[in-house]
Amino acid sequence: MSDLVELVSAFFAQSPVRVTLDVLDVLVVAFLIYRVLLLVRGTRAMQMAIGLGLVFVVYHASRQLGLYTLYTLLNAFLTYIVLLVVVLFQNDIRRVLTRVGTQPFLRGARHQRELQAVEEVVKAAVALAHKRIGGLIVFERDALLDEFIQMGTVLDASVTKELLYSLFVPSHENPMHDGAVIIREGRVWQGGVFLPLTGSPKLDRSLGTRHRAAIGISEETDAVVVVVSEERGAIGICFNGNMVRDLDAGSLRQALLGLFQVPVKKKVAKPEPKRREETGRVSQTSVPPPRLSTPPAMPRVAAASSTTEGPVDPLAAPTEKPIARDGDAGAS
Repeated sequence: MSDLVELVSAFFAQSPVRVTLDVLDVLVVAFLIYRVLLLVRGTRAMQMAIGLGLVFVVYHASRQLGLYTLYTLLNAFLTYIVLLVVVLFQNDIRRVLTRVGTQPFLRGARHQRELQAVEEVVKAAVALAHKRIGGLIVFERDALLDEFIQMGTVLDASVTKELLYSLFVPSHENPMHDGAVIIREGRVWQGGVFLPLTGSPKLDRSLGTRHRAAIGISEETDAVVVVVSEERGAIGICFNGNMVRDLDAGSLRQALLGLFQVPVKKKVAKPEPKRREETGRVSQTSVPPPRLSTPPAMPRVAAASSTTEGPVDPLAAPTEKPIARDGDAGAS
């Protein structure tokens, strides 16, 4: 404990400029390690990195404990560690360098392409679910999918609802309808791609091959998969080996935008203009509406009898027709 206190006191005993530079150095290294971990998260590169870390731990432990045979073997192995890292992580190193070179300048354009692709995928998924047509759409994120998939037909086309819908229409003349569609950098990269199936025994047995493929690629990489069930016409989404089922258009859009962290501009509703309150006061220049006089009641006119001759006087009292009784029925 005393040694740690001495080190801290010696560190802050330096000049302020030197202390600032050392702190900045540590922060930059920590940020680079954090970004690398984000890029390899959920991929095989992360598993290999953990394995190499365990090898280093065993190497130092054998050195401290005096296990000379194990130490000699690991020392000979770690001599070529640089070459081994380049061979094992070549795809990840290339992806990291590509991200570093393009992301700071094209971040806005990338977000715009992702937002447009999400909207078109949501429309296509809803249309496929309505017609009960199976679909499998994969969004490639940081991890490249080249080493995990069986290559299909390269399209390199814009993401549109019509294109996605047509790729999954079941037909003998459409060989790509049984495979998946890969979206890379906001464009349709390939169609008719076959994905690795998951081997998890905990899945529901009612899930078909399409759902198992969606979960399988999400377990191996950080890809996001939209899957449409052909039997139930339901929409689901898979990420990190998990599946969320029975989504509608709104929830699917919200989930995709949340996973891609795409900023969406919310429309601010303009306030409606307030109506002027009626005060009940009449302006001096306003003319009141004219009063309508009530028309005189018309006299009641009795219906004329068929035996009455001549004109009927409207002012005369109505004459009542006598009602014949049973006793007067025979009177003349």
